[in-house]
Amino acid sequence: MDDLADAIPVGENGAQALVLADEPATSCYLPEHQAFLRWLAADSEAGLSAAADTVLADPATVWEECGTWVSDGPAVLMDSAEAGSELGIEYPGGGMPAQASVPLPAGRWKVRATHTKVDVENWVGLVQLLPTES
Repeated sequence: MDDLADAIPVGENGAQALVLADEPATSCYLPEHQAFLRWLAADSEAGLSAAADTVLADPATVWEECGTWVSDGPAVLMDSAEAGSELGIEYPGGGMPAQASVPLPAGRWKVRATHTKVDVENWVGLVQLLPTES
């Protein structure tokens, strides 16, 4: 994948998965911004969160357009190295695959992404979902 995010087909029924590309990074979903926040560099969660707020509020932020994603409703944020069918199944040595709920209504979403260095300590990745008309 060449972009910072992209929707790819999953299965045979036309479903799609949104893949957050580039480097592995701890990620979470910010429902108030309909955006995934990726921890690229920061000294603390508070610094990362503040940097994300700065980037999201700045009209000069440069966004990469990453196509459209069609979702049938709430999603799951997971590591792409996991098989989706194995979420919820304990590993042989113990522990469970990491996953987080993404409270997203069904719809068609314009996907845009940025990797932005806010200051010396904080560099954030954001993948934002914007509703489309059709």
